[in-house]
Amino acid sequence: MTEPAPNPAATAFPAATISLPLGLEILRTYSGALICLEIVLGGLVWILVAASDVPVPLLQGWVMFTSLITFSLSSTYLAMLITGLADRINTDWNVLDVLYHLVALLFYFAAFVLEAATTAANGGAHIKLQPNGTETLVCITYPRGNVFTVLDQRQFSINVAATIFAFVVTICYGCSLFMGFRRWRM
Repeated sequence: MTEPAPNPAATAFPAATISLPLGLEILRTYSGALICLEIVLGGLVWILVAASDVPVPLLQGWVMFTSLITFSLSSTYLAMLITGLADRINTDWNVLDVLYHLVALLFYFAAFVLEAATTAANGGAHIKLQPNGTETLVCITYPRGNVFTVLDQRQFSINVAATIFAFVVTICYGCSLFMGFRRWRM
C-alpha cells in the first residue's frame, strides 16, 4: 500500500519562526521585561501629555499619536506572546519583531525630540505681574526663537516628566531592536 499524497495546502506555509518563549515565560526574559517597560512608560508619556494643556498641538499631537499607537501595538504583541497565539500564526516573528521595534524606535525618537522642543520652548518666557497703581500689568518676556510657550510651573514640570519618560521609552525600544536583531541573525 502506498501512502496518501500530502495535502499541498498543509505544506505550502512554513512553520512559525519565533525564538521567544511563549506563555508567562516571556516575562522572565529581558525582551519580555522591556516590552512591559515600553507599555508602562509609554502609557505614562500618553497620560502626561494628555494632562498638560498641550501648548503646541502640532508638536505634541505626534507625541500623543506615537504613544497611543505603540502602547496599543506593544500590548497586543505581548498578549499574543503570553496567550501563545504567535505560535499559531505562520510568519517569521523574528523579522516582524525587528521591523516593529525599528519603526517604533524611529517614531518614539521623533516624539522625544518634539516633546523636548515643546518643553524647551518655555525657556525664557516668563510672566510677571507688576502692580501699577490700581491696576496690575502683565509683563511677558519673550525667548529667542520662532516657537515659544508660556507654561506655569506645574505644566512645565509635566512636560519635563513626559520628555524624560519619552527618552527612556526610546532607549527601551532601541534595546528591544538590538536584541530582536540578534535573535533574527542567529
